[in-house]
Amino acid sequence: MADSKKNYYDILGVPKTATADQIKSAYRKLAKQYHPDFHPGDKECAEKFKEINEANEVLSDENKRKQYDFALEHPNMGGGAGAGQGFSGGFGGFEDIISSMFGGGFGGGARQPQTPRGADIEQTVNLSFLDAIKGCTKTVRYTRNEPCQACSGTGAKGGTAFQKCARCGGSGRVKFQQDTLFGRTIQVGACPDCNGTGKKVLEKCPECKGKGFVRGETSFTVNIPAGVDRDSSLRKRGYGQAVTGGENGDLYVYFRIEPHKILRREDKDLYATVPISYKTAVMGGKIQVPAVDDTIELNIPAGTASGTRFTLRGRGVRTVNGTGNLIITVEIDVPSRLSREQVKKLQDYEDSIPLKSCDGMQKYANNVSAVYGKTLEKQ
Repeated sequence: MADSKKNYYDILGVPKTATADQIKSAYRKLAKQYHPDFHPGDKECAEKFKEINEANEVLSDENKRKQYDFALEHPNMGGGAGAGQGFSGGFGGFEDIISSMFGGGFGGGARQPQTPRGADIEQTVNLSFLDAIKGCTKTVRYTRNEPCQACSGTGAKGGTAFQKCARCGGSGRVKFQQDTLFGRTIQVGACPDCNGTGKKVLEKCPECKGKGFVRGETSFTVNIPAGVDRDSSLRKRGYGQAVTGGENGDLYVYFRIEPHKILRREDKDLYATVPISYKTAVMGGKIQVPAVDDTIELNIPAGTASGTRFTLRGRGVRTVNGTGNLIITVEIDVPSRLSREQVKKLQDYEDSIPLKSCDGMQKYANNVSAVYGKTLEKQ
């Protein structure tokens, strides 16, 4: 049941005038961001994910959204229960009244029934860093309620041992008259004789015991394109849960991408930090840097400062929307252990270098002198 104390629009980050497509897009983005598979053991993310699903369930359904909007705009319509009590309370049937009212107006309108639909299923596929970049083929296996092959999903033996329900005429829906605060209304609901299927089973299917579906393992092979990221997903229509007398839900495949030991990805660009020696930074030289398939050679010019970034264009992730770059940041790796002889040589070297040869320290010394009136040597 929707909770009018919660603002589902704020939860999804959309305005009250948002279209169905805007709501769907916002939900997908947030569901991927807070999916429990990406935050194992994080209770706050799990609760947020639950809240996002609750908001989407209400706002993506036209009738539920109308009911929810009405409750938001009329917080005191719950009779004796007062504000903030959701849809129920007071008259003992307020939720049904609102549903009837929006289904077809006051006094006799009938809400059109919706075809039952099975629940969607979410599956997470683990990909290595390089599989996600280069593309691969994966087999997805999971268990679900799938249509019974023996009865073609009818629930009747041989798929034919049933007849049209006499009460609903095979529609699966019947009208119910109700006298409410707003007048007499007519609701349309599932036929109690056939449970909304429109059929009266004469002899149940022995395989599914009349349910029309069985529990089984489903598998299929999916070609994952090059360049998929952790925000990517695939939708397989009809591969969700089967339901009696309705259509199957869908399967949503999300990707969990393992980190690389050296490379880091942001959209189409790849990043890496590579240590270099002090000698290479001062005198220049060639170093090996990581790329997608192998290392490549990068020329380091003389006098390169620690933290300098080099951009290798076209060496990033190749996608249908273009290819990114490889950005390398070099950092001078300072020795942590020196012998006495090495320390002496380093001291002699330091003493032989005048301050004016070090552009950064010279600029800093000049600024300190101008601001604080102090003269600095090398430090």
